[in-house]
This record gives sequence, C-alpha cells and structure tokens, in this order.
Amino acid sequence: MNRMPSSFHLLAIDPQNDFCDLPESWNHRDPATGRTCPPALPVAGAHADMQRLAEFLRRMGPRIDGVTVTLDSHQRYDVAHPLFWQARGGAEVAPFTPITAAQVRAGEFLPRDAVALPRVLAYLDALESQGRYTLMVWPVHCEIGSGGHGVHAALLAACAEWQALRGQAVHAVFKGMNPWTEHYSAIEAEVPDPQDPATALNRPLLERLGAAECLVIAGEASSHCVRATTEHIVQYLPRLRPGWTPERIVLLTDCMSPVRGFEAQHDAFLTAMRAHGVHLSRSTDFAA
Repeated sequence: MNRMPSSFHLLAIDPQNDFCDLPESWNHRDPATGRTCPPALPVAGAHADMQRLAEFLRRMGPRIDGVTVTLDSHQRYDVAHPLFWQARGGAEVAPFTPITAAQVRAGEFLPRDAVALPRVLAYLDALESQGRYTLMVWPVHCEIGSGGHGVHAALLAACAEWQALRGQAVHAVFKGMNPWTEHYSAIEAEVPDPQDPATALNRPLLERLGAAECLVIAGEASSHCVRATTEHIVQYLPRLRPGWTPERIVLLTDCMSPVRGFEAQHDAFLTAMRAHGVHLSRSTDFAA
C-alpha cells in the first residue's frame, strides 16, 4: 500500500472462549453445577492473541470504520463431533479422530443413525474431492448458548468501547449451525448444503469486506478458520468486485495461532497469502 488507506475494516474470526488457552481465573462457571468450564478446544497462545487484538482495536478504534466478528456456532450433534459417530462394534469415537469415506465404507466408523449413512458418504466424497480437508472429529466446542461460544472478554470489552466511540454496531456472522457440513470459512461451508442457504457463498459479507480499502484480519485458528476464510476472500472477492486485489488485506500475525499439530498448515497459509500480495504485520507495527 503506497498511501495510508482512508477506510479500515477489522475482521475478527472466531475470537471465542473455547478456542482460547484461558487462565483458570478467566474460565466461566456452570451455574447449574458450580464447576468451572475450561475451553473445549484451546489454541496455544490464543489468550495473548486476543489481548493484543483488543489493544489494537482500542488504539486504532478512531480509524476503524467497521468491525465484523465471526462466531463458530455448533450443536452437540454435528458431523464433526463425537456424538455423531461410532467405531466398529459401537465404541465411542475420540476427539481428534480423522475419518475418511474409505473408512466408513469399510465399517471402521459409522454414523450412529444408520439412516444417515448415504448422506454422510456423499458428504465425505465431496469433501475429499476438494483436497482441502479430511473430516476431523473435534471435541464438542462453541456449543450455541454455552460460555465457550462467547467472545473473549478482553476483545468483547474493546468491541463495546468501539461501538460507543463510533456509534455503530459490530457486525456478527454466525457459521457452523448446519450439523451436516463443516464450516471453517465464514464465506462458505466446506460442502454447501443445497437445502440451507446459510451454507452457501455469503455474498453480502464479501461485499461488506470488499468495500474497505484495508481489511485487517485476525482470530483463531490460523491453521483452520482464519486460513479458510482468508483463502475464500482472496478467491472470490476479485470476481465480485473488479479491481479488488489481495493487497488490501493485512494479516495480524501476532493475533492468530494454529491448532497444535497443525503448525505446518499455519506456515503454508502465511507463505501462500504473501505470494498473493497479502500484507503480514504485527499488531504493534501496524500504524507505522
């Protein structure tokens, strides 16, 4: 960018409690049982990431013209959660188990609801044909209505301050509510469900993000939802808005972290985005 852009938009992807390695004192408490509820899928470094992002929003708030926050939003019964599946003989399927179409056809894993088998196989075939992801059974996370679904407290407070400063609301985008498809990207589900428009290409969101001269992206996790969303933005926005280029994007590299074990995907993502012209910056260096 040869000159300072005149309009900024902050896209915070899934900055939710379940993805943050929160200190125990930050964990929410279940009022029904009195027990503390630790994050379901904590990403190492995410708590500090969100604190830095909150400080960035406070510092840059007067210049930020729009804020969009995406929220991973699931039911307990979901194709990517353990309750959906059983292993051979009816055994439970542990979190962090990848499942392929070949394994399902061989009977190693099956949906607990036998009626769902044809639909699941069609989904897995479509997912694997894209070459982006293999189905992963994650721990139940970001369950709608739970404390883990909520936004990290520091960033939530910074968003409240920005709304008071700018006199406008944060734009919230919910994704992942369809239990039949994974929805890493806020732009489009991995395999859109023809019966559910919420899984299709989110053109209004793309138009909103594409209107900014500078789109600043942060969130969790860089190996999955940040990566998938950014890749889709780079893929689709030039088609929707002629003249738009990925050089308008800035990734705040100190406000995102990968899921443990997926560091290679994080590195490959940043390398690919840099090759597309996307800018990489630490939040503290951004103003310069």
